[in-house]
Amino acid sequence: MAHRFATADTTVLPESRAHVFFDGIFTEPRLQHAECVAIGPDGYVWCGSENGEVLRIAPDGSHAEVMGEGGGFTLGLAFDGDRALYFCDLKEAAVFRLDLRTRWVERFSGAGIKIPNYPVVDAARGRLLVSDSHHFAEPGPGVWAYDLATCAGGLWYDKPLRFANGMALSLDGNALFVCETFAQRVSRIPILADGSAGEATPFAIDLPGLPDGIAFDDKGYLFVGCYEPSRVLRISPDGKTIEVYIEEATAHLFAHPTNIAFDGAALYTANLGRWHITRIDSDTSGTPLWQRVEAARKG
Repeated sequence: MAHRFATADTTVLPESRAHVFFDGIFTEPRLQHAECVAIGPDGYVWCGSENGEVLRIAPDGSHAEVMGEGGGFTLGLAFDGDRALYFCDLKEAAVFRLDLRTRWVERFSGAGIKIPNYPVVDAARGRLLVSDSHHFAEPGPGVWAYDLATCAGGLWYDKPLRFANGMALSLDGNALFVCETFAQRVSRIPILADGSAGEATPFAIDLPGLPDGIAFDDKGYLFVGCYEPSRVLRISPDGKTIEVYIEEATAHLFAHPTNIAFDGAALYTANLGRWHITRIDSDTSGTPLWQRVEAARKG
């Protein structure tokens, strides 16, 4: 499937509001084509690497260290508060759990999921939701749910999605938003009273790019990292207004941005096409997801 996208005539923010936060091309450890990024409860910027490592980067971007690893090529990350980090591994077709206190890494998910792409901690219901991208060319199910205590899991949303990718819980915790990359849309799956999945409906369609990762700011605007072209979108809470928030035409500062993460006014993007993490000085603010997990657990 071929896509052609033009550079935006105008963006919400100028390119000058973004800079390379950490360039890992020559560092030790190296940062190799990060697909994921998340803010940890320690204030560090955590990300993955194509060799299966999970790294954390100091808040000032001065250094990085390896915190654990899976079998190969780390995809999405999700913090369960200050307890654990869950991360998807493409090579092993599995979700791993990293204990934040002991740094012990163990396989969390069982067999069945094909391409575990992105995890979301649904603390209010004691489970981990994980997108299954299924296949690059064929739509398929869907989203899996795993009990955080027992690891037991199965398909939660079993209807076809077109390459389910990054996900985010709504601010009220009553819906799951999912990137369908090759449909160029973000879909909304309601979470019913019993915790089961309702029918997915399009939230934002005909996006000017291939959506990969998403994050809400505190006002309910949805930000979208686009793998192609290299840009970040902003979608209004009703899904009707789609803006190119920021981009950089040479694909160096933003090089196929995938997952994105807020830390207050700072918005970080992973860059699958290169070796760095980008920081955007945004005009809004977003609560780090680990804090939202803690708030949901406390009710």
